[in-house]
Amino acid sequence: MDVYIWAKALHLIAVIFWMAGLLYLPRLFVYHSSAKPGGELEAALLIQERRLLKIIMNPAMISAFILGLYLIRKNVAMGGLEIWLIIKLVLVFGLMGYHMVMAADRKKFERGERPRSEKTYRLLNEIPALVTIPVVILAIAKPF
Repeated sequence: MDVYIWAKALHLIAVIFWMAGLLYLPRLFVYHSSAKPGGELEAALLIQERRLLKIIMNPAMISAFILGLYLIRKNVAMGGLEIWLIIKLVLVFGLMGYHMVMAADRKKFERGERPRSEKTYRLLNEIPALVTIPVVILAIAKPF
């Protein structure tokens, strides 16, 4: 069995789960920002947001990161640290920062705050998709 291939497969699975959460959480925030404070909808959204982060997003991000470190180590051993990988890592660390901002906003919602407007969350919802495009191109095509 080739450990590297299995690590790549598991890394991709973790990234897909993580990306699903990064795309879904701000959508929940869109609804949450217009929900009645203390209402039934808000209570349901708080549960969904917490579970999405704790059960899916955080474990997926951590798994993708750990497996990614293994893959980087193997890539560097096979051919050095190439520019496509450096650019990809910068973008991925940006997504990790975005994840942390969304996690912080979830805690604010939990405290009864409304950290951003519905419109802002609609715009923020596009960031993971837009960042994913160059990340995939860099990982697959390795243009640099």
